Amino acid sequence: MRGLLRSTNAYKTFCRSGDAAHFSLVLFPDERNLRALLKECAKAFFGAEDGSRAAKLIDAESYSDCIILPAAGGKLTAEKASSIAEESILRPVEGDKKLFVLDAFHTTTPLVQNKLLKLLEEPPEGVFFLAGATAAHAVLPTVLSRANTVTVPPFSEEEIAAALDRTHAGEAGIAEAAAACGGIYSVAEDLLFGGGEDFRLAARFLTEDHVEALCREIGEKKRVSFFAAVRLLLRDALFTASGQQRYAAVRSAEVRAIAARFGAGALAAALSFTAQAEREIQFNANFAQAALTLALRMNKERGIWQTLS
Repeated sequence: MRGLLRSTNAYKTFCRSGDAAHFSLVLFPDERNLRALLKECAKAFFGAEDGSRAAKLIDAESYSDCIILPAAGGKLTAEKASSIAEESILRPVEGDKKLFVLDAFHTTTPLVQNKLLKLLEEPPEGVFFLAGATAAHAVLPTVLSRANTVTVPPFSEEEIAAALDRTHAGEAGIAEAAAACGGIYSVAEDLLFGGGEDFRLAARFLTEDHVEALCREIGEKKRVSFFAAVRLLLRDALFTASGQQRYAAVRSAEVRAIAARFGAGALAAALSFTAQAEREIQFNANFAQAALTLALRMNKERGIWQTLS
């Protein structure tokens, strides 16, 4: 995973720490691995070589000049924002610069973002801020306007597959997970270690007539990887329906059944509907409702195309 993170434009930007802006915002869609990416950027910023004392301390979140907030899994509070302002006045301990790393900034409330605004805009000399968020929409426009924003694009299917091969060599389903994950490594791992559950749920979702109970089950699981599995099966069913099976990652009876059930026109529309459902999930939509709405839209489109044919 480290190799994948270090291939990003964000990491390469911080390798040139002399050019670092006082406030940088990294947009990275993989929430589970966002903190790890920020740590790699911090090590690059301080020039901490692998195995060095500084690198080990940054990984352990105990390097005195690199303050990583909030605690893993927590949220940045107004009280913590006040402590950042107080800490920023103090001189660095080990060098001539201090870095505040603000993880999961997309979960920070507008009140706290506003509280930090002046400090982010004009930090004390030698003080730098690195924030990480999964999407720009959760960051206030006033904060965005003051940030040097680095958007990390999704990884390629080949990059994900190679990383999975390095980390989980010998596991079955690596190619399918890499193809379905949309360039997000944590989703690929969920697909890989779900034992095929997401693909089984997705196949039922796309072949059964009454999916209300299934949608409730999906809502309880709250797995983004389910929608990724739906997207891959739809894509490969579209390849199958249009006579391009050679491009499909999944070639199974379920894919052929989905292709026959929908047809090429409805499958193309269903892919668009699925992408919309995934965006709604990013905006904290209810999983069960998003799944049910998707099923209704796909079945309506299927009926339209059946009528036309």
